[in-house]
Amino acid sequence: MKRIFISLIIVLFTAFLSCVSEPAPAEIPVQTVEAQPAEMFPEEPPAGSQEQEFDPSSISREMFDVTKSDVQKLIADLNRVIRARNYNTWVSHLGEAYLDKISSQEFLASTSSQPYLKNKKITLTSAKDYFDQVVVPSRANDRVDDIAFVSENRVKVYTINDKGQRLRLYDLENHEDGWKIIN
Repeated sequence: MKRIFISLIIVLFTAFLSCVSEPAPAEIPVQTVEAQPAEMFPEEPPAGSQEQEFDPSSISREMFDVTKSDVQKLIADLNRVIRARNYNTWVSHLGEAYLDKISSQEFLASTSSQPYLKNKKITLTSAKDYFDQVVVPSRANDRVDDIAFVSENRVKVYTINDKGQRLRLYDLENHEDGWKIIN
């Protein structure tokens, strides 16, 4: 009887943990294609960087609302650009380091090895291939539900899926010529 009781407690405890554990956070853009590993995207800033020292509570409600509205307009514009398959305009929205990253042979090879592309026998050889084969099928209908300031000029953009999960769409940085995708 004691064994059954202990076994029952272990089963209930395991079931409890599986119910309350949070899903793994999305570290990649939301896609309709299979998820891609986080290492394909630029790394988080190193400890001690400006983003680590920034206090998000320093952002006023007005600044938050204005920034969120600006970001929503940007993403709506990006959706139109992506649906139109306008690579040159899409590239103009990318930060220089991010464009370099997605143009690198390591990134393209790693992305090409993902099941979605591998099963279709697609090999990416350029940032344009990445745009056509990954971005266009997965990013034409993004929706901004929330943003989080990482610094005064950098935000993470989130959508909330039908399961209530908060998924990161983009990391954006505000430059002199507007918001740029940096991840």
